Amino acid sequence: MFEIGDKIVYPMHGAGVVEAVEEKEILGEKQRYYIIKMPIGSMKVMVPVKKASGLGIRLVVDAHTLENVLLLLHNEESDKLIPWNQRYRLNMEKMKTGNIQDSAEVVRDLMRRNEEKILNTSEKRMLDSARQILISELVLVKGFTENQATDLLDREINY
Repeated sequence: MFEIGDKIVYPMHGAGVVEAVEEKEILGEKQRYYIIKMPIGSMKVMVPVKKASGLGIRLVVDAHTLENVLLLLHNEESDKLIPWNQRYRLNMEKMKTGNIQDSAEVVRDLMRRNEEKILNTSEKRMLDSARQILISELVLVKGFTENQATDLLDREINY
């Protein structure tokens, strides 16, 4: 169970801070919910406590792990011969894991692909989403502003 003040990552939404744990009645059912404040977009998300682990919610990574993930942005090549629909499915599966390395790979691969050939609308949205998730974790782990995290990510990708 997460506690108030814990910095966590909610796959497909990004990193945030547990602001409260409250009991709410929704559709006639009382449940305990994590109230998560997302630093980017000033959004608050409610997640049922008993569903949190099944949704892949995890603590943010430590600074050392984050540094290793940023190095991943320079390394390896994605398979350029995969058709876009198969690539999209593979990338979506990576995003849903909530694993920071998987998200970084999606960002790296789609950014590189976008430099070679313009992405279709679905992949552009996925890239934007993956970047925001990675940026939100940078904000919480490094204590950066959103702009600082964005600049760092862009520098690392274009290294």
